Amino acid sequence: MSIRQPGDLAKTAAGLYIDGPRFLRNVQIYRPYICPFGELMAAVPAGARVLDVGCGGGLFLGLLASEGTITDGLGIDTSESAIRLARQMTGRLPAGCHLDFEVRAVLDDWPARTFDAVSIIDVIHHVPPKNQKAVFDRASLAVGGNGLLIYKDMCKTPAWRAWTNRAHDLIMARQWVHYVHPQRVVQWAEEAGLAVVGTERINNFWYGHDLLVFRRGGP
Repeated sequence: MSIRQPGDLAKTAAGLYIDGPRFLRNVQIYRPYICPFGELMAAVPAGARVLDVGCGGGLFLGLLASEGTITDGLGIDTSESAIRLARQMTGRLPAGCHLDFEVRAVLDDWPARTFDAVSIIDVIHHVPPKNQKAVFDRASLAVGGNGLLIYKDMCKTPAWRAWTNRAHDLIMARQWVHYVHPQRVVQWAEEAGLAVVGTERINNFWYGHDLLVFRRGGP
């Protein structure tokens, strides 16, 4: 799958997010310029059933469905306003797409079924350090046989990019970033029975991202 460019994804997002509060809609439309959704989307197999943990306004699943990569997905998030926006967005998707969105905290009970791919994008740094591994483990348990866990979070190094990331979250989310080194995430994955199939550092403007992809049952 070719990597979609941020401008193209922003245009797709603008077509999806027509209803709802303007600020929340603009966050979805401009987020592809910050978050590397093109690379994230390329990691999702065609036809996969996807669980997006911390889905926000549902942008990742919405983009995947708009591109025809998936027709089935579930997004969970703690924000009721974000989930309302995500549900409104589904009315703009192609026929035959079935995306559900639920309000759930990361430490609440999750759906009992497993998925072909589980994405956890910019979530762990919002979780208190004492709970980070527990949340990752829950995401790992949702990965079915031969399925993928797609993990993306803000980079910890170099320091200037880390501080830029931190400043962004302080302004936008009013939260302090709790970084986790990628090697620790790899260790968590191995303990959960997942094998590394891809790692990548992605820099967008002054933002830095670590993308890790794991598979249940090995490469």
